[in-house]
Amino acid sequence: ARDAIQRASVTSSGLAIALSTDVRGRMLQAIFDKGAWRTAAVALPENGHIVLHETDPDLSMAFATYEGFLQPTSLYAVDFKAAPKPIMQLPAKFNSDTLVVEQFEATSRDGTRVPYFVVSPKNLRLDGSAPTLLYAYGGFQVAQFPSYSPTLGRLWLEQGGVYVLANIRGGGEFGPAWHQAGLKTKRQVVYDDFIAISEDLIARKITSARRLGIRGGSNGGLLMGVMLSQRPELFRGVIVQVPLLDMLRYHKLLAGASWVDEYGSPEVAEERAWLERLSP
Repeated sequence: ARDAIQRASVTSSGLAIALSTDVRGRMLQAIFDKGAWRTAAVALPENGHIVLHETDPDLSMAFATYEGFLQPTSLYAVDFKAAPKPIMQLPAKFNSDTLVVEQFEATSRDGTRVPYFVVSPKNLRLDGSAPTLLYAYGGFQVAQFPSYSPTLGRLWLEQGGVYVLANIRGGGEFGPAWHQAGLKTKRQVVYDDFIAISEDLIARKITSARRLGIRGGSNGGLLMGVMLSQRPELFRGVIVQVPLLDMLRYHKLLAGASWVDEYGSPEVAEERAWLERLSP
């Protein structure tokens, strides 16, 4: 239930499989032997995102990239008969030597465990004083994986800030069910997940309400608007980017008609009643 397969491709010795477990990228080799499948893990870096690119059915190897919060995109040749070899890597754009990546879980209102990543200084004091930026999207089955951001690294992490990536429902981190849990009139769970992570950060004393800022765009902008409406006391700053805010008219604006399966329709009485309560 906590795995999501990203891609599988054929090699001469079996299948190469890129997947994530608890939003952390992994790569497996799967071999059909004596009537049964067996798998072996490929030794690529952890706490990042792995993309399987090319394989050849006549060769026992694959090409894959790894990207993490602290490591820029790196290309690996994965020979299933030897250790993976790094071929090339994009240049580092900020100093990550003093930083660490951790993953935690918050418990949402309905008991669901919701993971999130924290990128922080190694010597972080757990006294609630750290300026923290929390990001999430939570919609359209779009998964949020660890990624390397030179801008975030140079202007925020190098300056002592903490960055948090929330893997709330609505996304595709754990497959379609994680997305479908927050469709239409069930959407409050998406916002409950984000609130739970915010409260968990404060409970762990990673930050405090007076030092916590949040950011999201488009569907994530709607998330930000809802947070301003439902729990403004939890946040000191809210960055609302290209937001979807008027949920009673959105279906008549731009591509809004194509989003009805996500949010529900203002033309349907039950769904409109929910949207009236939700709309920032």
